[in-house]
Amino acid sequence: MTRAPNSTVHSATASPAVQVPFVPAAVQSALSPDEIVLLVLRPSLLYIPLSSLGTLGASAIIAATLAWGSTYAWSTWSETAGISVGVIVAVARLAWAWLDWFTHIFVLTDRRVIARRGILRTALYEAPLVRIQNTVVVQSLRERIFGLGTIGFATAGRSTFDAYWEIVRRPFVVHGQVLDAIRRYGRK
Repeated sequence: MTRAPNSTVHSATASPAVQVPFVPAAVQSALSPDEIVLLVLRPSLLYIPLSSLGTLGASAIIAATLAWGSTYAWSTWSETAGISVGVIVAVARLAWAWLDWFTHIFVLTDRRVIARRGILRTALYEAPLVRIQNTVVVQSLRERIFGLGTIGFATAGRSTFDAYWEIVRRPFVVHGQVLDAIRRYGRK
């Protein structure tokens, strides 16, 4: 099989071309020319508000406290200014979470799993399928409510999980695809 970058997989046995998922350039450069991309994921868009819940709650408390404090004579700010501070903090946190979501990319190929993330400091995790010893699906309460989950990967010689695919949709289906790839390509 040959693989044209970001387009199609051509097989000698199959006449029609099979559509390959789009792979961002940040990960594309790490792939071998003959590597077959099986799956490309990002966290669910719910990653943005779910990862921001603490800050959003704190900004609401700050806004309410400043608005309440504005009713006293000693206050130097208005109720609108107090609420504005909370809104600005919330919007800034959501914007940062969006950038964080945008930089997360998870790729499964016929040779390895890849997880890339980071805004200011990027990290690229790669593990060959043959070295993956354990996988796990973890669902926090908030993930379970929305049908999301996190998939962890542990390689040989490690006692902990090395990397996670965070807050993915249909985590058990994705986990099954990973296990299928490990059985098919990783246990040669």
